[in-house]
Amino acid sequence: MKKYNCFSLILIVLFGVVAQAQTKKWTLEECVQYALENNISIKQTELDTKTATIDKQTAVGNFLPSLNVASNHSWNIGLNQDITTGLLRNQTNQFTSASANVGIDIYKGLQNQNNLRRANLALVASKYQLLKMQEDVALNVANAFLQVLFNKENLKVQQEQLLNNEKQLNRSIELVNAGSIPRGDMLDIKANLAQNRQNLVVAQNNLLISKLSLAQLLQLKEFETFDVVDETSMGQNNTILAQSPLEILEKAKESRTDLKIAQTNLEIAQKNLAIAKGAYLPTLQGFYGFNSRISYADAAAIVGGNLVTRPANPFWTQFQDNKGQSFGAQLTIPVFNGFSVKNNVERSKVALERSKNNLQQQNLDLQRTIYAAFTDAKGALNANETAITSFEARQEAYLYAKEKFDVGLLNSFDYNQAQTLMINAQSEVLRTKYDSIFKIKILEFYFGIPIIKN
Repeated sequence: MKKYNCFSLILIVLFGVVAQAQTKKWTLEECVQYALENNISIKQTELDTKTATIDKQTAVGNFLPSLNVASNHSWNIGLNQDITTGLLRNQTNQFTSASANVGIDIYKGLQNQNNLRRANLALVASKYQLLKMQEDVALNVANAFLQVLFNKENLKVQQEQLLNNEKQLNRSIELVNAGSIPRGDMLDIKANLAQNRQNLVVAQNNLLISKLSLAQLLQLKEFETFDVVDETSMGQNNTILAQSPLEILEKAKESRTDLKIAQTNLEIAQKNLAIAKGAYLPTLQGFYGFNSRISYADAAAIVGGNLVTRPANPFWTQFQDNKGQSFGAQLTIPVFNGFSVKNNVERSKVALERSKNNLQQQNLDLQRTIYAAFTDAKGALNANETAITSFEARQEAYLYAKEKFDVGLLNSFDYNQAQTLMINAQSEVLRTKYDSIFKIKILEFYFGIPIIKN
């Protein structure tokens, strides 16, 4: 019996965990964090950073000496010339050779130094690129998240309106039976109710599509039960609008990743030019070589008129006797190379000019973007305030029309029109609300305030 109770308790706990997992609702912070960890574009950019790290290690390796070891062993079987008598005889000769060579760049026109500096800059640029990708993903997730919230609230509006219209239909039936309104008004209410049901289906589909878009953006494999929390804390924080566009621009110049990438690319282009010019200069390389050889053929000699074979000297004895060394330095002076160095320098100069133009363009784009974002955020906020005022007026007009319709003083056409205008005004309030939230978040983002606070 105790075992049965224990098993039942385990099942209850497991079902509770499953139910909790199915009803999990994601916050904006969770969505952004999950996207940063799983987004494929971010993973690709992380691989670029790893490649830049490997390139830096290669640049460091250019300062180190090169060491190459070679060895060779061969067999000669059959009719061979005896190395002692010069006669041809059937025998097996074995020959072993070994060598080691060391080389090091003493001077190479500062190309190794500039290559290392360029590799360091490329690594910095790749990290900036990764940060920019993360920022772009965070903005896209925030926009998709806000779209889900808008569709959620819009669905609630349609549901409430459908409920009100169902009540109004029942009321109109009573008024028709009492002779207070004509039957045609009741049929108009029915037609309006059918339109409300259609609007409800559209709102449900829009919500489903927005959830699907957000889930796909997060790279979720299972998104059938995906849902987000109703973020009541995402109210409008308008303090950023107290800053002037010029203040936001100056702040953005300190933190914007786009500018950092453009500046780093300019420095990389400068190093590329220095590397290309380094090919005009002489190069000096030092080298050292060691080699030795060993023969395994039995030596032959004539003793007392007889051919006598002697075994070959031992391995290490031959290795010591036959060893040799070489060392020195090699100076290479470029004289003519088919204009390849000159063309590489000119090509690097063109790339440097492109980088300068790109940095200048990035500054101009940032200025234009911030002023446009400031204007958009302010306009979106004003649009939301106007939409709220319009909705309040439409709501009062609808309530007044409803009172008149309930007592038979207003026909169904005018009543439905007042209701439609109110619903449209309410939807506009929701649209402008989330539009202003997102545009203000963009402005905060340029000011250096992250989408989510760690």
